[in-house]
Parts: sequence; C-alpha cells; structure tokens
Amino acid sequence: MMDADAMDQAVLDYIQAIAPERRALFDRIHALVLEVHPDVDVVISYKMPTYVVGGHRLYVGVWSHGVSFYGWEPGRDGGFSERHAALAGSKGTIKVRPEDAGGISDDEFRSFLRAVLGD
Repeated sequence: MMDADAMDQAVLDYIQAIAPERRALFDRIHALVLEVHPDVDVVISYKMPTYVVGGHRLYVGVWSHGVSFYGWEPGRDGGFSERHAALAGSKGTIKVRPEDAGGISDDEFRSFLRAVLGD
C-alpha cells in the first residue's frame, strides 16, 4: 500500500481538510484504489486527488453531497454507471453520497476502479 511519505504534500493536505462526515467514504475509495493498483500515482489535478495508472486517470473530488468521480473514457467503467444510473451525471461524472455507498459493495467499487484505471 502507498505510504503517506510517497504522496505529494498537496494530496495529504486535501485529505486532511476533508470534513469528518465525508472522510470515511473518501478513505474507503482511497484504500480500494491502493488495493487494486498499489503502483498508482496520486497527484493533485484540478484541485482534487487524481489517481494515475499509465495513461489512465481518475479524479476523485469530495463535495458537500459526498464523493464524485470524473475523467474516464466513456464506456470504460465496467458497467457501473449503467447499474447505478441514478448516480451517473453528464460527461462521465458519478456522484456517490454516503447513503448510496452503503449499498455498493467493495467488490463493485473494485471492478469500477479496475475498469477505469486499467486491469
């Protein structure tokens, strides 16, 4: 798993500034990304943590509603946006509230992350 010393200070600052009521969901997603892709680079891009594996990127923003995912190629989400159409917005955005995340298994998030960031 990626060590905090290996992360850019801007990423650490972003994570530390997350409101407590949103932090658990972000931490869950962050841990799953690191599990699926231990080789991931985590940088700040567009003022949010961005997970980079090869030529693939996933932007993960924490907002008042919860967590949003941005930046993958259309159709490259392992069917996640089809299965959770109510969470999918325009232009490849998925907005997940903590109450939504409770109904999504870690395996389903892992599948999404593998599809978006490459197998």
